[in-house]
Amino acid sequence: MGSQKSRYTKSTGSTWAKVKSRIQRFNVVQKGALVLAICFGLITLFTYLGSVYYTVKHRNEELKIGATFIPNYARYFGLDPQETMDALINDIGFERFRLVSYWKDIEKTKGTYDFSELDWQFRKAEAAGVEVSLAIGLRQPRWPECHEPAWAKGRPIAEWKNDLYAFIAATVERYKDSPALESYQLENEFFMSVFGECPDFSRERLVEEYELVKRIDPDTKLTISRSNNWGGVPIGDPTPDQFGVAVYKRVWDKTLTKRYFEYPYPSWFYSSLAGYGELVTGKDMIIHELQTEAWLPEGYKMNNPDHIPEQNKSLDAKRLEKRIEYGVNTGIKTIDVWGVEWWYWRKVKAGDPSLWDTGKREIQKQLETRN
Repeated sequence: MGSQKSRYTKSTGSTWAKVKSRIQRFNVVQKGALVLAICFGLITLFTYLGSVYYTVKHRNEELKIGATFIPNYARYFGLDPQETMDALINDIGFERFRLVSYWKDIEKTKGTYDFSELDWQFRKAEAAGVEVSLAIGLRQPRWPECHEPAWAKGRPIAEWKNDLYAFIAATVERYKDSPALESYQLENEFFMSVFGECPDFSRERLVEEYELVKRIDPDTKLTISRSNNWGGVPIGDPTPDQFGVAVYKRVWDKTLTKRYFEYPYPSWFYSSLAGYGELVTGKDMIIHELQTEAWLPEGYKMNNPDHIPEQNKSLDAKRLEKRIEYGVNTGIKTIDVWGVEWWYWRKVKAGDPSLWDTGKREIQKQLETRN
């Protein structure tokens, strides 16, 4: 036995000596490449361990798949918004919606609020027993991201900030007691200054808005979303009840390559973000925006039937199926998909039900096996 152990020790030592000798013969470039490979491997392992922690901790929680729904976007496609929302509830079977409260639409005239459109959306959600995550604040989903009314646009922030706060307060007061309300999403991707047409990114305003909402409705969850494909943990104030992350996989690169670009991240990259975020802040994370819509080059339109072949290069039915699977495979248990109005337009206006049928089939399949 002792002889076998001795031979094993000598063999191991000899192997390591050979490896060490070979490394010593590397030139500077080869040594640098080796160091980079080791660092990459350690970073990958560290990232993966965060994912394992998160998926194990949350594996017994129920999966929820919802959709962002925006009446203005349905109108862009020539759709009736109420009919569209009914189809999303009754045909696809969504149990959750992220709704918007655009300041520019609700307070077109300063001091006068018109909540009628948001009211019917809440009535539909309440009647169907589905939950609502309500976007509030200046920055909300869809271009131009910030949705200030015409009477505030272009004016100094100091002149309209209190008006914005009054609008947020009125919105929260109106819907805080709705049985459908599950959470608020405050200032969508607030710090993403490279995208959108927004006049202000001050953390002070975000903190003040957070404190305002919590004073009026301390019991409803409040979500703040981070940018999508960056690492790190959000640690600045305010700390919400949960974080949101956007997941975009295939986009058009208009800067360098002038072609479609697929982010190479495995699905567990996002559960790692959620895992380390939870370890540091104690807060969970949702996918507030899973890309299930085409991202087109400039000059192409989402509502033009002639541009469907180009749309399919970005997202077709097969990619949609894989995208929903990808979102579920992150291990994050609440997922809001993005672009369902486009699916419906392809079905009822363009005569192509492939996206609608695929989305319906895949979502129902995932929900049937969610436990």
